[in-house]
Amino acid sequence: MDASLTDLDLTAQAELVRTNQVQPRELVEQAIERIERLDPVLNVMVHRQYERALTDASAALPDGPFRGVPFLFKDYRCREAGEPYSMGMRALRDIGFRASSDAPLALAFRAAGLIPLGRTNTPELASVGTCEPVAYGPTHNPWDLERTPGGSSGGSAAAVAARLVAGAHANDISGSIRIPSGHCGLVGLKPSRGRAIASIASDARTGMNTEGAVTRTVRDAAALLDAISVPESQPLLPAVTRGLPALRIGLWTHAFNGSTVDAGNAEAAEHCASLLEGLGGSVEISAPSPLSDPALWKAAATVLAVNLATEVDTWSARIGRSLGEDDLEATTWRMVTIGRATTAVELLAAMSALIEHTVATEPWWQRFDVLITPTTAGPPTLLGEYTKGYESGRGSAFTRPFNITGQPAISLPLGWPDDGLPRGVQVVAPIGREDLLVTVAATLEAAEPWAHRRATVSA
Repeated sequence: MDASLTDLDLTAQAELVRTNQVQPRELVEQAIERIERLDPVLNVMVHRQYERALTDASAALPDGPFRGVPFLFKDYRCREAGEPYSMGMRALRDIGFRASSDAPLALAFRAAGLIPLGRTNTPELASVGTCEPVAYGPTHNPWDLERTPGGSSGGSAAAVAARLVAGAHANDISGSIRIPSGHCGLVGLKPSRGRAIASIASDARTGMNTEGAVTRTVRDAAALLDAISVPESQPLLPAVTRGLPALRIGLWTHAFNGSTVDAGNAEAAEHCASLLEGLGGSVEISAPSPLSDPALWKAAATVLAVNLATEVDTWSARIGRSLGEDDLEATTWRMVTIGRATTAVELLAAMSALIEHTVATEPWWQRFDVLITPTTAGPPTLLGEYTKGYESGRGSAFTRPFNITGQPAISLPLGWPDDGLPRGVQVVAPIGREDLLVTVAATLEAAEPWAHRRATVSA
């Protein structure tokens, strides 16, 4: 195996294919070798489609920006016709459920020339911020195998951090792109509401979910989002090389939901703000106060519980039997029970509260260009602790508010304390300003590169 290819990002691999310096089949074969060698340790894969990938690599591929480059799909939302699809659920795994159609998102990734090798592990129905489903077992963080890679895109993040592939699909309803990126030392860009192609029509139920990817470089994050954005979107890739404007920066290291914040996480955000201040920005300790209102967090929890209950009921109808307590994990069932008990009036009040709090943040954004926070309130927990409730709320303490407001946010690996566990820094911008996030992120990447940092377990 050519070790030099392992360290290349998606963009660099695609350039080698475009210039005929490497063939897609070679890239696919090497990625398969890496997965088979390290997955027994990491447990990132729940489905392999190697034969299909090798066939794709030898056939005519779409002439997209990532033609011939291996990729992974998270086993949630990004379904492909004929392939297993279980979303961390034992019930779907046990009946060998296979999707009957392609998600528009999967088609968009393929149109970009990417070659999916299979599907990555995710918690049951992507409902928690760790990756320990009963159906497939825990995924291990490549930086410390005893810890979670985060969730719900934990399988994708662990695969990219371990350099099995250079990028993988992820989605985000409360931080599920940014949390695992923060825990695994990656770049995770959550786009504005409505920018990315929806994986399923019912994403509109809450307006909190969006699709994306986890990567190792900013340029890959920008180019992948370009590939899956709705047609009217302006391209982001040019923003990678754009000059950084003078920024009005808000810095906030107090968890919006009141969780305790680890010193290493707070220091990472403070360091990021200092870097940007040195580049001409002005920094003020400030954040939109409505995001810390307990009423906002209660309303969001209500909406998410109803959404999960609706998803379980939808799958019950699809497979022809009711999914109950014996079919679901305790955490999932608890949320489903709350969701089913919520009245229509209560749901409407909760959704109205989310809108009202979002509108109430607008005066703050008239004074600031970006907000900097830690990505998470703490480092990745030991496997098993999250599901016991030890870290309840700390994972999404900084991320969930921006699923509510619909704003774009990016997690960057700028915190590297002595404990060896990466800490992410979240940068948030106004709706539609992914270009500003990409410019800021690329500037920070150039100022303090992270590509040379390797996880303890990596190819």
